[in-house]
Amino acid sequence: MSDFDVVGKSYPQIDGMEKSMGKTKFVSDLILPNMLYGRIVRSPYAHARIRHIDTSRAESLTGVKAIVTYADTPGIKFGPRTEDWTIFASDKARFCGDEIAAVAAVDEDIAEEALELIKVEYEELPIVSDPLEAMEPGAPLVHEDKPGNVAFEFKIEAGDLDQAFKDSYIIYEDRYYTNQVYQAYLEPMGALADVDLSGRITLWVGTQIPNMMRMTYAKALGVSPDNIQVIVPEYGGAFGAKMENNVHLVAVVLAQKAGRPVKIINTRRDDFIAGNPRVPMYIDIKLGATKEGIITGKDVRVVGGAGARVVYAQAIVSTACYRVDSLYRFRHVRSKGYTVYTNTVPTSCFRGFGNAQMTFVLESALDMVADQLNIDPADLRIRNGVGPNEVSVHGWEVTSCGLKDCILRATEAVNWKDKRQRKKPFKGIGLSCCNHVSGNRAFVREFDGGAGIVRVGLDGRVTVYHGESDMGQGQKTAFAQIVAERLGLPLNTVHVATVDTDISPFGFGSFATRGTLMGGNGVLAAANEALKQLAEVAADMLEVNPGDIQCRNEGFFVKGSPDTSVPFKEVANQAAFARRGAPVVGVGFYKPLTVFPDPETKYGNISPAYPFACQIAEVEVDPDTGQVIVLNFAAAHDVGRAINPMATEGQIQGGVAQGLGWTLMENMVTEKEGIGNPDFLDYITPTALDVPNITPILVEPIEPNGPYGAKGIGEPALNPAMSAITNAIYNATGIRIKELPVSAEKILAELKKRLA
Repeated sequence: MSDFDVVGKSYPQIDGMEKSMGKTKFVSDLILPNMLYGRIVRSPYAHARIRHIDTSRAESLTGVKAIVTYADTPGIKFGPRTEDWTIFASDKARFCGDEIAAVAAVDEDIAEEALELIKVEYEELPIVSDPLEAMEPGAPLVHEDKPGNVAFEFKIEAGDLDQAFKDSYIIYEDRYYTNQVYQAYLEPMGALADVDLSGRITLWVGTQIPNMMRMTYAKALGVSPDNIQVIVPEYGGAFGAKMENNVHLVAVVLAQKAGRPVKIINTRRDDFIAGNPRVPMYIDIKLGATKEGIITGKDVRVVGGAGARVVYAQAIVSTACYRVDSLYRFRHVRSKGYTVYTNTVPTSCFRGFGNAQMTFVLESALDMVADQLNIDPADLRIRNGVGPNEVSVHGWEVTSCGLKDCILRATEAVNWKDKRQRKKPFKGIGLSCCNHVSGNRAFVREFDGGAGIVRVGLDGRVTVYHGESDMGQGQKTAFAQIVAERLGLPLNTVHVATVDTDISPFGFGSFATRGTLMGGNGVLAAANEALKQLAEVAADMLEVNPGDIQCRNEGFFVKGSPDTSVPFKEVANQAAFARRGAPVVGVGFYKPLTVFPDPETKYGNISPAYPFACQIAEVEVDPDTGQVIVLNFAAAHDVGRAINPMATEGQIQGGVAQGLGWTLMENMVTEKEGIGNPDFLDYITPTALDVPNITPILVEPIEPNGPYGAKGIGEPALNPAMSAITNAIYNATGIRIKELPVSAEKILAELKKRLA
């Protein structure tokens, strides 16, 4: 028999049929008895003092049941990382889209009409929209207590960088810019809130972090976290965005005042202007290397635009400063990061979490170094890349590492060396690598890990409870596969419960590519405990010692005697009878051997595992129009053991498509009046016609810290795509792209300069 029956096999998502048939109830589909519909009044100005709010006409409109402003809230400052939020603007609006007031009515049309009847008197104030300009002396202050608009500074250093640069054969330095982009998930942000007679709050919300959200919202509402229940129904995507957002709290405040359930779903425009898009960054990089192509040192300065609230921007800027340092054998590094307030939409998490921005810059710079040294870019990366059982410059303990194999297999798949040598006019091929984490101990001080509960009922049905979050990436299916494998069951007998903070174990949620490893280890530990209990019952039935019992193919049998067995359902039935109807419940947790890094040096192993990747893009540039067409793409990813290869390949293809959109077309245009293109008419994303053939390549070094050897895939699927494409453009044209997105106009202008 093969080693595994369920793990490592390709399955459709366990909820895929329901979704494809339109039977799934997403957040926006939920309805409660007597439910009201909410809408939010948002500031039309990027910076303005609020002189007066008149709600009288809206209050008299038939069907309006509640109107709330800052005065209806506790007025407590809060925030997931720094306390610079309030539920509504108090004295002034700080960005176009800031929450000013909200209304709840019996239907959406009346709520919309009521918005027009709420009159707000503003006094416009000077604005600053660019983070570099915001740091200039005399720039308008977004928050009066933050001089220079600098919310946070981050510094990290290791080795002797100045000496390393003196010892370098070449030095490359330049400035890059990564723009602000929108996550473009299918279902806009929203929530359904209800408050019972005791004042206890229930939130049905699409969130990646149900437990962390509950703690943040408890502070904002002035209640204990125990007085908030968060239920996570199916929701339409997130890509990092669906963490804390004021739209959820506004629904709660309206429900408290109205005494009825309230649902608010952002319009797409509201989601654009107040939905926490990616942190834009200016990145200065200085890179040294020997004549043989060994990297000697790296110095970077990152200025990230937080918008009007920090949200998670400072953690994202710090990640940009140093996560890539564990991709190659850096020994001398220095980074400075500045998280800066501006009068723009607050920015936050987006797939890649700062590592995507810096990977674009580092991998672009490495290609320039390779070009100057006349070294093949793939060879340069192999010479410098980390390997298994190495410790990086910041103390990251890399156990398994498939980076070299990723490079070799990707280059082989596209016939790299031949295409580099037999270059055709205006056609190019480019390569980019990345590293990431599968968990991030630096993100939360208290602890990290995962937990699970596995319940086996009288009829043998298995239910898995976890505290993470499936936003459509297939996490529920991976958890079901892990538990099914451990209990010797087919996948269709395992059900994964909806996350409910009243029932599910505490989990930090879906970020840092942690779900499969952390949550998977948690449910595996729970399955082990359930199996131990069931094996004791089976041993009694077979009159052997529990240590002699094995399970597979829906049965328990004596080790070495597979013909002597009892069905799983019969064992579960007997266990329930013996317990007078109580089910078998296995509770387990995973405690990774990671550390919270030293506050000063940031040194310490922050993740149980580190995924790696190499992506290669082939492009063609039209010399008459400047248009870039991506012809072909290969993406080799070190994923540990792929729990579900088909789903893993789908994640890779989706990440590449998202990276293509960011590179060639996506851009949030900031104007004095806010976002200038807050809809899918003017904010362009890739369609099926824009996406080339993408060949996913699974590299599977078994990770000793992962469930059945697995690592995560979510964020690394995106991170190298941008620089793979721009490196290919450089190979095709000699034009180094240093600012995203690439436009046909930019390319054409550069081509004309060369012909002039």
